[in-house]
Amino acid sequence: MSNRAIIVIDLQNEYWPGGNLPLEGIDAAAANAARVIAHGRENGDLIVNIRHEMPGAPVFVPGSVGVEINKSVAPAQGEPVITKNFPNSFRETSLKDLLDEKGIGEVIVVGAMSHMCVDATVRAANDFGYTTTTIHDACATRELEFNGATVPAAHVQTAMMSALAFFYGEVISTDAFIAR
Repeated sequence: MSNRAIIVIDLQNEYWPGGNLPLEGIDAAAANAARVIAHGRENGDLIVNIRHEMPGAPVFVPGSVGVEINKSVAPAQGEPVITKNFPNSFRETSLKDLLDEKGIGEVIVVGAMSHMCVDATVRAANDFGYTTTTIHDACATRELEFNGATVPAAHVQTAMMSALAFFYGEVISTDAFIAR
């Protein structure tokens, strides 16, 4: 087994059409995430699936179809699935303990939403000393609103990935990752 983990963040049905928080480009991001996951499996990387639940909220309701990991990136038999209740996948979960137990030094991040859980997890991974790589085209987000202005999803994605690339690790495409 390698010392690398693929962290698959919140690729749950809630983000697909019919869910409560559909994201722009979720199908393309999930297809790229599936390629990254397959590549990781072929290379003996640890695949860690993260699932968000929000008890008492109108989204990510425990036990709902929305909290299920989408079938396009379904965990394989025996792959860990960690449930979280906060944007940061490390906060109050066993993620760090699992990575440390397995001798992981490098994390590859894919998933949703770029501006929330991907961002919080990548920053935390960097703070914990892991070498981080975010696969930008295997992540998805949505348009946001601030102070009366709508920020298109493409601009949100560009801003988030450029911020991560500025200090928190490498940000590359699926093709570049697989070509290594």
